[in-house]
Amino acid sequence: MTRYLSISLLALLLSGCGSMNPVDWFTNEDNSEPPAELVEMTESVPARILWSTSIRDGADEQRVKLVPFVDGDRVYAASRSGEVRALDAATGRALWSVDTDLEISGGPGAGEGLVLFGTSNGEVVALDQTAGGEKWRARVSSEVLSVPKTGQGVVVVHTIDGKLFGLDALTGNQKWIYDRSIPVLTLHGSSSPVIVGNSVIGGFASGKLVMLNLLSGELLWEITVSAPSGRSELERMVDIDGDPLVVGDVVYAVTYQGEMAAVSLQTGVVLWRRKLSSYAGMGADYAQIYVSDDADHVLSVDPGNGSALWKNKKLQYRKLTAPVVLGERILVGDFEGYLHFLSRVDGRLEGRLRVAKSAISTQPLVIDGIVYIYADGGEMAAITTSDL
Repeated sequence: MTRYLSISLLALLLSGCGSMNPVDWFTNEDNSEPPAELVEMTESVPARILWSTSIRDGADEQRVKLVPFVDGDRVYAASRSGEVRALDAATGRALWSVDTDLEISGGPGAGEGLVLFGTSNGEVVALDQTAGGEKWRARVSSEVLSVPKTGQGVVVVHTIDGKLFGLDALTGNQKWIYDRSIPVLTLHGSSSPVIVGNSVIGGFASGKLVMLNLLSGELLWEITVSAPSGRSELERMVDIDGDPLVVGDVVYAVTYQGEMAAVSLQTGVVLWRRKLSSYAGMGADYAQIYVSDDADHVLSVDPGNGSALWKNKKLQYRKLTAPVVLGERILVGDFEGYLHFLSRVDGRLEGRLRVAKSAISTQPLVIDGIVYIYADGGEMAAITTSDL
């Protein structure tokens, strides 16, 4: 690692169990290299903001997983202080807004007539998708730092203590639970479950990836993406914090200070592995997998064998989001509220747009050629490029 810990902070980390993200362990003064400075460049991306708004205080400087979610012609967003809002995707106009007075820590997700979110107090709450009224709330085992997902009448939630809950979408009653023990020291976060047909895929802080039957919770397969190694608990951290990525009949997953793996969706057989460390996650198109690694280098990986096709180091230590694909470009957000545009062909920087004054920590969302950004300070925007 190019970043280092002071002796006192290392002692603090290893003195007891805790859950934290490496982006919070270091200030710029602690880095062996500071975040890359932005240099003047010839802009070749005609990006423009279609609309912008603010969702109260956003994440309120907390390391929580608040993301925009688009379902049909609506965008849903939530703030740490409890506001949940439905917006018109085309204009940003508020359709409804609900103040739940809860500490929202994960979500929202939406589907099957519900808007779903989790709280720091270990609750999952379902609102009516049309008007925002509360439908039900359910108690789970611990804080929810992931996005609840729904399908086939089941809501799936990943809690910070390593459990997957399957809840009845109509009532919130528990249908099943899958319990995965977690290491002493983990990153502050959880990957969100991914629903594929009648199955659900989950990644855990232990470096394990599982697929369960969505309706029953039955384990279909389990593999180790990366096994812990090293003498200390810090060295042995192999969290899957980025969401698993399903492309066709292959599941891709990557761990912190471990490996990236391609896994057969049907059998759980590992097709290939490569050394890679990431906590931000991945994006993909029809030909490549894109990853922001733990040094904030953006890589393109061959989905067939895991070899690197290109790597861009120009945004090093800028605390990048997972990449997302927009046409012939790759997009990542950074800690100063910039959205960066990279060529999907060779990774060169082609443009940037400052969308917010606060950090963009969650992966941009691209739906029908429109990019939706939700920054930590609550700024939300829809962005387009006129050449698409």
